[in-house]
Amino acid sequence: MKYLQDSKFDAIMMDPVLPCGPIVAEYLSLPSVYFMRGLPCTLDYKATQCPSPFSYVPRTFTTISDHMTFMERVKNLLVGFSEPLLCYLFYLKYENLASEFLHREVTVLELFSKASIWLMRYDFVFEYPRPIMPNMVYIGGINCEQKKPLSKTCTPSSEVV
Repeated sequence: MKYLQDSKFDAIMMDPVLPCGPIVAEYLSLPSVYFMRGLPCTLDYKATQCPSPFSYVPRTFTTISDHMTFMERVKNLLVGFSEPLLCYLFYLKYENLASEFLHREVTVLELFSKASIWLMRYDFVFEYPRPIMPNMVYIGGINCEQKKPLSKTCTPSSEVV
């Protein structure tokens, strides 16, 4: 930690799924840039205070589309109500670590909410319509593999037959 403090970095860029990076950013009082696909339990939307209503936004792993029937909305609601308990159990060790390391009580949601900018590896074309905050930027497609050029037999000809 002494080396990191002495290096005088301007910011920290990280994938915050496991909140070790946000803990270090908070400790060093540095702005953080999150480069990520998403957080469990929609913590990314909770941390930025984006609305994510159960009746419109499908929860992760439900295989429900944004065009839900009444029963799918009920299923989505039940999954949404179970998320806080699952996330609490998942992040409990990190909350304890952060509180011990920072010498004060801190929650994972509080750590995530300190991000300066969220670079979201989503492609708005493939995602469900939802509001995002000004510091959330969709940068989808950057992880796509470059395709090989078409073979000579498949390339369009300049001659029209």
